Amino acid sequence: MFWLLALLITVSILFYYRICIPVATLVVGVLLADYLLFQGLTPFNQSLWACYLGIFIPLNIPAIRRHLVSRWLFQWMKKALPPISKTEQEALDAGNTWWDAELFSGNPDWRILQNLPAAQLTAKEQAYIDGPVETLCAMLDDWDITHHRNDLPKEVWDYIKQHKFCGIIIPKNYGGLAFSETAHSIIVMKIASRCTTAAVTVMVPNSLGPAKLLLNYGTEQQKNFYLPRLVSGEEIPAFALTGPHAGSDASAIPDTGIVCRSTFNGKRNVLGIRLNWEKRYITLGPVASVLGLAFKLYDPDKLIGDVQDIGITVALIPTDTKGVSIGRRHYPLDSAFQNGPNWGKDVFIPMDWIIGGVAQVGNGWKMLMQSLSTGRAISLPALSVGAGKLVCRNTGAYARIRKQFNLPIGEFEGIEEPLARMAGETYILDAARCVTNAALDNGQKPAVISAILKYELTERMRRVVNDAMDIQGGSGICLGPKNYLGRLYQVIPVSITVEGANILTRTLMIFGQGAIRCHPYIQQEMAAIQQGNLAEFDRLLFQHIGFWGRNKVAALWFGLTDARFIKTPGDNDTRRYYQHITRLSVGFALLADFALLTLGGSLKRKERLSGRFADVLSNLYLCSCVLKHYQNQGCLKDDLPLLHWACQHTLYRAQQALLAIYWKLPLRPVAWLLRGLMFPLGKPCSPPSDRLIHQTASVLLSESASRDRLTLGIYINNHPEDATGRIEVAFKAVLAAAPVEAKLRNAQKLKQLPKAALTQIIDEARVKSIINQAEYELFINAEAARFAAISVDDFSAEQLNAKQ
Repeated sequence: MFWLLALLITVSILFYYRICIPVATLVVGVLLADYLLFQGLTPFNQSLWACYLGIFIPLNIPAIRRHLVSRWLFQWMKKALPPISKTEQEALDAGNTWWDAELFSGNPDWRILQNLPAAQLTAKEQAYIDGPVETLCAMLDDWDITHHRNDLPKEVWDYIKQHKFCGIIIPKNYGGLAFSETAHSIIVMKIASRCTTAAVTVMVPNSLGPAKLLLNYGTEQQKNFYLPRLVSGEEIPAFALTGPHAGSDASAIPDTGIVCRSTFNGKRNVLGIRLNWEKRYITLGPVASVLGLAFKLYDPDKLIGDVQDIGITVALIPTDTKGVSIGRRHYPLDSAFQNGPNWGKDVFIPMDWIIGGVAQVGNGWKMLMQSLSTGRAISLPALSVGAGKLVCRNTGAYARIRKQFNLPIGEFEGIEEPLARMAGETYILDAARCVTNAALDNGQKPAVISAILKYELTERMRRVVNDAMDIQGGSGICLGPKNYLGRLYQVIPVSITVEGANILTRTLMIFGQGAIRCHPYIQQEMAAIQQGNLAEFDRLLFQHIGFWGRNKVAALWFGLTDARFIKTPGDNDTRRYYQHITRLSVGFALLADFALLTLGGSLKRKERLSGRFADVLSNLYLCSCVLKHYQNQGCLKDDLPLLHWACQHTLYRAQQALLAIYWKLPLRPVAWLLRGLMFPLGKPCSPPSDRLIHQTASVLLSESASRDRLTLGIYINNHPEDATGRIEVAFKAVLAAAPVEAKLRNAQKLKQLPKAALTQIIDEARVKSIINQAEYELFINAEAARFAAISVDDFSAEQLNAKQ
């Protein structure tokens, strides 16, 4: 038994440290030789040596190994793997991998995240945010925009153009601002906290419009002509990709372009393209002066080469071109941002209108994937964080102002839970935004992480706003100038839908692409199979086997020790979270390999399974961002409730998603054996406790540096007639009057004042000198501000009919 245990421990150590085959052969041989010396030559020893030589001799001779093992697996995988289309390959090639690949490895190198510089604004960027962005926010009246105008006022449009809001990402040599991705995100976030319509108007030209495509792929002539005009607002851009018959499956667009010759601007026999298309859901489409258009290009007469079916191509088309129909509008959930359909019939354009010219024909899908790989990580996440911060600050204040049963409603346990959820989720949102933007500014282009941010931040924002609506109650559902929440609640599904519907983002993009993009070996193995390179496949295969063996041993070791011996960064408050991420990362990598091995190419059709894998990866990434964000902000003790809630919540969700995967894997007995390896002593992670929920909710109920950090970057004002300003004013007034309230209640307990509402006994308290004149005025002003903050709008029938 001793020797068997020694053998198991030895093999486990060899796998854990991924010792190379020759060294492992020597170590096992020495152990067997020792056993032979102690036990003598027996038939059992002879059998052991025969097994040893039969296994390790072929493993150490590549030619034999390839013939006996790798060749068969090579042939099996070649048949099992589905063919990868050109569009799928271009999607896989878009961007790069970063921390997502570390989490996929089962052994994340924390130095990569620790060494990422924190995002910083330049002096010019900060001045722009404090100046033009603040001014723009002050100009915006969301109720007036959505209820009376269905568009931004002319003076707002003029201000946006004048101050180059559409040129945030465009270099200075074209007249742009050339701001960082962090500044870009903060600008959109701040505007979003004031008016979604204005935020979308600024967001689209900088992340989804032709500017990014021109910067990356345009000819110098195209850049020199269009980019300065986009900066100044002389051109309003829109990008037309989605159509009635191809929504999330944009690669299946039916819109076509045929290479031909025609007369154009009085010139005969011009080489160009005849286009026919129909698009919808195009933001800024109704007001666009130049349209970026994606279509499938065909060259039946081979006028530009030998290929007839060229593929997806992108062109830039002035909207006043003959045959283009534009200007009608959709009405997305009563929101006023410009969005609508457009179409073209027999529209002829010259070849130099293709972005990048003839050299870029057929590269449109690659161009789009590369551009979206960063854009997805900035635009909608910034909108989501702006919304989360807005409702945290204002609904948290409302919960302190609003009273029921003589208590602020925020002190009730039933309200504390959604308040804590709002604060904790918003901390997660902001951490993910800040850390990912820092990575983008540092040159990363993480396509899988951008999908995680788009999905997770919009979904978590939805929960935050829903919780706010539950707390606000009637004040949240009665629309009007005083209601800051209702319109935001209405437009939530817009962010859930655009840039790829969230259902497909979760089930297809995060893990569907991530399983290939981020895995240490899968993509290289697939490439070796496609190239017919058995030698390369053999090398990768045995590295992959070592990888899987290491993860099995690590999963059991971490499970038996509760991951306490994993070397990670962090202090007493954070170290255990780092260790849990590493432990769950090992389990994730182990199960991902098992799923890929047993399901092969059919895994991408198992969307319920891939969705749960996506949940594990997403929550591990978000928890990593929370730890990095806490570190970047100086590890401030006031923020510990937010840190603990965010880490415990994300780790628990990752754990539960991991456990749910077991029920959906094939070969159930093997799957349950793996479960035993990973969780031999039960589940390690628990959701936030009641005590932590109370501490986290309290952050939103009082003025503090932690509350200010959580809501940093949104538009805040103190105008008592403003939708959010009145809440800000009331919150400060109520907190200032809290000592007066305490004095009055104490007087009631001592029977110096009768039992009654404080507003009814305040005059008597002043007469009896229980409070002085200053305290009396403080209380009266607080009550007036409180009433203004909880008041809702009402309208005459004529006013309501006027809207209709």
